[in-house]
Amino acid sequence: MISEQRIFQAYYTKSEPIVTYMVDLLELKGSEFIFEPCAGDGVFLDPILDKHQEVKVDAFELNPVAYNKIKNKYSDLDNVTVKQTDTLTDLDLELLCSMGGKYDAVIANPPYGAWRNTEDRASLKRRFNGFYAKESYSLFLYRSIESLKEGGKLVFIIPDTYLNLNMHKDIRKYILTKTQIKEISLFPSSYFPGVNFGYANLSIIALEKSSNLSLNLKNSFNIFKDFRSVDELGKNKLPHLTKLKFKQKDVLSNAGHIFLTSKNQQVSDTIRNAKITIGDICDCATGFYSGNDKERLKVLNKSIRNSKRYIEVDKNKITYDCSSRPLDGIETEKIFVPIVKGGNVKYFKADNWFMKWSKEIVDFYKKDKKARYQNSSYYFRKGIAVPMVSSSSITGAILENRLFDQSIVGIFPKNEELLHYLLAFFNSPTCNKLIRTINPSTNNSSNYIKKIPFIKPQSKQKALITENIKLIIEQVKLSGDYDLELENTNNKLINKLYGF
Repeated sequence: MISEQRIFQAYYTKSEPIVTYMVDLLELKGSEFIFEPCAGDGVFLDPILDKHQEVKVDAFELNPVAYNKIKNKYSDLDNVTVKQTDTLTDLDLELLCSMGGKYDAVIANPPYGAWRNTEDRASLKRRFNGFYAKESYSLFLYRSIESLKEGGKLVFIIPDTYLNLNMHKDIRKYILTKTQIKEISLFPSSYFPGVNFGYANLSIIALEKSSNLSLNLKNSFNIFKDFRSVDELGKNKLPHLTKLKFKQKDVLSNAGHIFLTSKNQQVSDTIRNAKITIGDICDCATGFYSGNDKERLKVLNKSIRNSKRYIEVDKNKITYDCSSRPLDGIETEKIFVPIVKGGNVKYFKADNWFMKWSKEIVDFYKKDKKARYQNSSYYFRKGIAVPMVSSSSITGAILENRLFDQSIVGIFPKNEELLHYLLAFFNSPTCNKLIRTINPSTNNSSNYIKKIPFIKPQSKQKALITENIKLIIEQVKLSGDYDLELENTNNKLINKLYGF
């Protein structure tokens, strides 16, 4: 049974400073036709109607409980029409959008990640030109812009993930070419009362619909960040705020049309102007999944972190030497191979986890719907293991002819001479600045890693860093620790190479 909260994902805006700031951004004169695509309890409509009694309002709400409440609330107002409907599939609204829209203003706090079954998501993807259909807020944003007439204004409060994530590439292109952004404010989700979800930040975006592509691309706008409290929203001249100025044509020209919101302009410029990226010099691939790790994955001993639900491996059945790359499985009794899992460990991960890898079970992996025998041409090769999710900093560990699981992005240099240099790079603050500017979330998927700029080191730099990394790996293998001075030397050289 899917919970009501997961279906509707309605987080009502109970913050007076947020509501005031958003309503002010609409710059209403009092005669507008306003659309609220997910009206909730009327938190935006109340202050608008208190100040502007002559405006006309269409309010949509899907949740039947909320619909009945808001319908009763505005039952005495002839200028407010409340409709129980799904904004994303409402046929009257779709017809209106196809005719060019009619609303002067749209304001909303749309649902984030509202649940849809597979069939509905497929239908929405077709309906919305292939846009990412698992995240509801971006579809509300698209539909609401479409509902505006030329020059109409929109103000939304939404997660900031549309600025960077690959899945939102299409909505970014749409915004940059079909509207003129007025301003964007970024702030922590903690400013949003009573809400604790997985998004690191929220944003309030104000824009104006425009069919003039030339003017849209020339349009400049500001992104404001580093607010110290919710009461500072809209007070954009405060000296401690970070103000980033952009032209829409510049954002559109970025790889994936991402918004580079780093305070360090040099980092953003390095990404924007990169001639060579990690994707040009490396293959990046996600690893293996057995389909049932509880049964097929074994642990070296019970002192290993997160080993509680796993059985200890029979040490007599381990094959440590996989240099022959047994992609079709092992025919001897030694049927367990080392596998590198996630977890933020620098430089080298000990062989603590082992995957069942007999010929019979590998044949099963290849056919099983739950298993992921994917990117197998990279199994047991030399490379770098970068966890898909990191806490504060990206990390990399050497892959030495081992299997790696689906929580890892395996990075395989096309020129193996770069392996140790790149291992130093993926553990450096410089790399972390770049990946966190490309994608501020903790997600290090291969699509983001491929976009990291690569600057070729000089021969002497590469030789010194390579020598230091080999010493670090040797030290970690022997004692579990390493000389920080070696790491500091590498980090300084890489930082200097990138000019940060």
